[in-house]
Amino acid sequence: MVTISHCFQALRNRQQCALIPFITAGDPDLTTTAQALQVLDRNGADFIELGVPYSDPLADGPVIQAAATRALQTGIKLDQVLEMLRDLTPQLQAPLILFTYYNPILHRGIQAFFGAIVAAGVRGLVVPDLPLEEAEQLIKIASAFGVEVILLVAPTSSKQRIAAIAQKSRGFIYLVSVTGVTGMRSQMQQRVQGLLTDMRNITDKPIGVGFGISTTAQALQVKQWGADAVIVGSAFVQRLAEGTPSEGLQAIEQLSQQLKAAITPTSAPKTAAVG
Repeated sequence: MVTISHCFQALRNRQQCALIPFITAGDPDLTTTAQALQVLDRNGADFIELGVPYSDPLADGPVIQAAATRALQTGIKLDQVLEMLRDLTPQLQAPLILFTYYNPILHRGIQAFFGAIVAAGVRGLVVPDLPLEEAEQLIKIASAFGVEVILLVAPTSSKQRIAAIAQKSRGFIYLVSVTGVTGMRSQMQQRVQGLLTDMRNITDKPIGVGFGISTTAQALQVKQWGADAVIVGSAFVQRLAEGTPSEGLQAIEQLSQQLKAAITPTSAPKTAAVG
C-alpha cells in the first residue's frame, strides 16, 4: 500500500501542489458519495478527505454541519461508510483520508477501529478533537496498521507547540488557516504566509492548508505562499448538496478541475499521485 508520505514525495518531485477535496459521507446518500469519490479521483484530486457524519462536529462550520445532519437523519453510520469504501477504494488512485472525531474511535475500540478502516482501504486519518498530549497512543497503533495520523496546527499555536505537532504528525501537517470552524471565507488571512514560513523553519514535512479556502484565487495564493497541499471542504460539500445528485456531481467535477488547474504549473504533468 502506497503511503500518503510517498505520494507527497512524488508530487514534490514533480514540483506540484496537492489538491485535497473534502466531502461528507452519506450526503445526500452513499451511492452519490461513491460516485463523488470517483469523480474527484478522475478530476484532479491527489488525496480525498472523507468526513464521517457526527452529531457534535465542533470543528465544522454550518455547511458541513448541515451535511452531517442530513446524513445522520437518513441513518448513515460508520459501518455503512466503510462497507461502501471496501468495494470502491481499489478503484481509486487518490489515497483516502478519513475525517472523524475521537469519541467514535474510543467507542469502537482503537484496535478494532483501525482494523476496520484499513480493511476499507483508508490510508490517513484526521481527528480534529484529538489533543497533542493524547495523540501518541493513537499514532503508535495507527502506524502498526499502516495508517498515517495527520495532526492539526492552529493559527494561534506557539512555535514550541508547532514543533511538537510537526514531530508527531504523519503524512503531512494540517495547518488550519483561520481561528474557528470550517467554512468559506472571502479572503485568506495574511498571517497564513507567516505561519508557513515559521513551519518551514521547523520541519521539512509536507504542509496542507485548510479551513476557509473555496476559490481558485485563494488556492493559488496558498500555493504561492509555500503550501504543499490545498484542502477545500465547504465549497465541495455545498455544490454536491445543491440540485439533483447528477447536478451536484457535475458541479464538483468542474470545481475540482478548476482548483487543480489553478495550482498546477502549465509545464508540469497533471497526472495524480499514484495511490
